[in-house]
Amino acid sequence: MISRPRTKPTGVKKTAAYPSPVPAALRRAYALMRGRLGHQHWWPGETPFEVCLGAILTQNTSWTNVERAIANLKAAQTLEPRKLFALPEDTLARLIRPAGYFNVKTRRLRSFLRVLVEQFDGSLQRLFAGETVAVRERLLAIKGIGPETADSMLLYAGGHHRFVIDAYTRRIFHRHDWCKADAGYADVQALCQKALDERPTTERLDYWQDYHAQLVMVGKRFCRARQPRCEQCPLKPLLPRRQQRVAE
Repeated sequence: MISRPRTKPTGVKKTAAYPSPVPAALRRAYALMRGRLGHQHWWPGETPFEVCLGAILTQNTSWTNVERAIANLKAAQTLEPRKLFALPEDTLARLIRPAGYFNVKTRRLRSFLRVLVEQFDGSLQRLFAGETVAVRERLLAIKGIGPETADSMLLYAGGHHRFVIDAYTRRIFHRHDWCKADAGYADVQALCQKALDERPTTERLDYWQDYHAQLVMVGKRFCRARQPRCEQCPLKPLLPRRQQRVAE
């Protein structure tokens, strides 16, 4: 397991300019979600390395497809940085085919593996060592790794305090008037990290991991893009009045 990095706390001090109703709503949202769904014990990966692979493979596909691809890698006994990097590209592409866009993802995996193996001796411990901002820039410099993928690796594999923003988060937040429809990734992330910094640093990692997992589950089960199930959603009490009328 990756040890927790010795980084400075990433919580940002609250200011009077920050809209006070939103932090309170976000904190209540977690209580409502966890009260209904329980702790998610997520991300679904057995090792930090598997989490990193999953973060790349899950781009533009469902997790079910990712599981099939990772199962292929396990069956081929290649789920280790050096072994995976040594595979011919066509072999790797065949193994991860269930995840879709397999040629593109093969190149992205190899870009990540090249940095991990050649620059960090295959050690995730070394890759994730350092201040969160610096490690994030290190990941973003790898071709094919964007903010959401990098932050997923940081939060779930590297033990860094970095909140993950995905499509479910944006949809839920917009419907509850917690952010605008066109809010950028960094804006929504800053909103979450400012609002959800009330817990001690020793508890925050699990808190942010589970919070993101709760949003994923709510997005899948209730706050769907089409035909949302607002009436059954644990976050219904936090809907704006106009949305509550639609849900009734």
